[in-house]
Amino acid sequence: MKTLSFFLGLLFTGLLATAQDNPGVTVTVTIENVLSDDGKVTASLHSQDTFMRGPGIKNAEVEAKKGEITLTFENVEPGTFAIMVLHDKNENNRMDFDENGMPKENYGMSGNEMLMGPPTFESAKFEVAGEDLALDIRF
Repeated sequence: MKTLSFFLGLLFTGLLATAQDNPGVTVTVTIENVLSDDGKVTASLHSQDTFMRGPGIKNAEVEAKKGEITLTFENVEPGTFAIMVLHDKNENNRMDFDENGMPKENYGMSGNEMLMGPPTFESAKFEVAGEDLALDIRF
């Protein structure tokens, strides 16, 4: 019995010693062409289920700075995602629209495809695997 307990103890210790934390990867997003220092820039990481339906799986924000800024999403698990970015100039936490339905504030998304009409997950999606990822998004 002592031998079995000793063996199980070694096995358990070995498993703990070789276990690795898999915190996910870091997705770094550089936003180009920020036109003013007004407000903040917010970004949301979305799955297909959350895209254009509310808050992202992960969200980030930074004070707006004319030119180029960087946002980071930490501990992103592997999968297929899209990122949406908004320059919220008046900091009301939503996109503002003109009377004709056109956005008043700059926005962008992964894939950088700016079509007429609302963005689609298909045009914005990217894959997260086991390595850190860097994306550029242009307003």
